[in-house]
Amino acid sequence: MRDDPGRSRFELEVDGAVAYADYRRQPGTLVIAYVYAPPVLRGTGAADRLMRAVAETARAEGRQIVPLCGYAAAWLRRHRDLPG
Repeated sequence: MRDDPGRSRFELEVDGAVAYADYRRQPGTLVIAYVYAPPVLRGTGAADRLMRAVAETARAEGRQIVPLCGYAAAWLRRHRDLPG
Protein backbone atom coordinates (compact mmCIF):
# COMPACT_ATOMS: atom_id res chain seq x y z
CA MET A 1 0.00 0.00 0.00
CA ARG A 2 1.15 3.53 -0.65
CA ASP A 3 -0.02 6.77 0.87
CA ASP A 4 -0.71 9.60 -1.57
CA PRO A 5 -1.01 12.58 0.81
CA GLY A 6 -1.54 15.01 -2.06
CA ARG A 7 -4.76 13.19 -2.95
CA SER A 8 -5.50 12.15 0.67
CA ARG A 9 -5.82 8.52 -0.23
CA PHE A 10 -4.22 5.16 0.36
CA GLU A 11 -3.75 3.05 -2.76
CA LEU A 12 -3.17 -0.63 -3.36
CA GLU A 13 -2.18 -1.61 -6.88
CA VAL A 14 -2.87 -5.16 -8.04
CA ASP A 15 -2.04 -6.16 -11.62
CA GLY A 16 -2.34 -2.57 -12.84
CA ALA A 17 -5.68 -1.89 -11.13
CA VAL A 18 -5.88 0.36 -8.06
CA ALA A 19 -8.11 0.01 -5.02
CA TYR A 20 -8.11 3.10 -2.82
CA ALA A 21 -9.37 4.61 0.41
CA ASP A 22 -9.98 8.37 0.64
CA TYR A 23 -9.07 9.72 4.07
CA ARG A 24 -8.63 12.74 6.30
CA ARG A 25 -6.12 12.82 9.12
CA GLN A 26 -7.49 14.65 12.14
CA PRO A 27 -6.10 14.84 15.68
CA GLY A 28 -6.17 11.28 17.01
CA THR A 29 -8.26 9.93 14.14
CA LEU A 30 -8.04 8.72 10.58
CA VAL A 31 -11.37 9.38 8.87
CA ILE A 32 -12.04 6.94 6.03
CA ALA A 33 -14.48 8.69 3.71
CA TYR A 34 -14.67 6.16 0.88
CA VAL A 35 -13.19 2.80 -0.12
CA TYR A 36 -13.24 1.79 -3.78
CA ALA A 37 -12.15 -1.33 -5.65
CA PRO A 38 -12.53 -1.41 -9.43
CA PRO A 39 -14.73 -4.21 -10.79
CA VAL A 40 -11.71 -6.29 -11.85
CA LEU A 41 -10.54 -6.42 -8.20
CA ARG A 42 -13.89 -7.11 -6.54
CA GLY A 43 -14.00 -10.49 -4.89
CA THR A 44 -10.20 -10.82 -4.90
CA GLY A 45 -9.61 -9.61 -1.34
CA ALA A 46 -7.89 -6.42 -2.52
CA ALA A 47 -10.14 -4.12 -0.46
CA ASP A 48 -9.57 -6.33 2.59
CA ARG A 49 -5.79 -6.12 2.14
CA LEU A 50 -6.08 -2.35 1.68
CA MET A 51 -8.09 -1.96 4.88
CA ARG A 52 -5.63 -4.15 6.80
CA ALA A 53 -2.83 -1.82 5.71
CA VAL A 54 -4.93 1.23 6.60
CA ALA A 55 -5.54 -0.24 10.08
CA GLU A 56 -1.81 -0.87 10.52
CA THR A 57 -1.08 2.72 9.50
CA ALA A 58 -3.64 4.02 12.00
CA ARG A 59 -2.11 1.84 14.72
CA ALA A 60 1.43 3.04 13.90
CA GLU A 61 0.25 6.67 14.04
CA GLY A 62 -1.72 6.16 17.27
CA ARG A 63 -5.01 7.04 15.56
CA GLN A 64 -8.49 5.56 15.71
CA ILE A 65 -10.29 4.92 12.44
CA VAL A 66 -13.56 6.78 11.94
CA PRO A 67 -15.39 5.12 9.03
CA LEU A 68 -17.80 7.21 6.97
CA CYS A 69 -17.87 4.57 4.23
CA GLY A 70 -20.18 1.59 4.63
CA TYR A 71 -17.49 -0.86 3.52
CA ALA A 72 -14.95 0.51 6.00
CA ALA A 73 -17.52 0.41 8.82
CA ALA A 74 -18.47 -3.20 8.02
CA TRP A 75 -14.80 -4.20 7.73
CA LEU A 76 -14.05 -2.70 11.15
CA ARG A 77 -16.99 -4.53 12.72
CA ARG A 78 -15.57 -7.81 11.39
CA HIS A 79 -12.08 -6.95 12.65
CA ARG A 80 -12.70 -5.58 16.12
CA ASP A 81 -9.20 -6.59 17.21
CA LEU A 82 -7.79 -3.78 15.01
CA PRO A 83 -7.96 -0.02 15.72
CA GLY A 84 -11.20 1.63 14.75
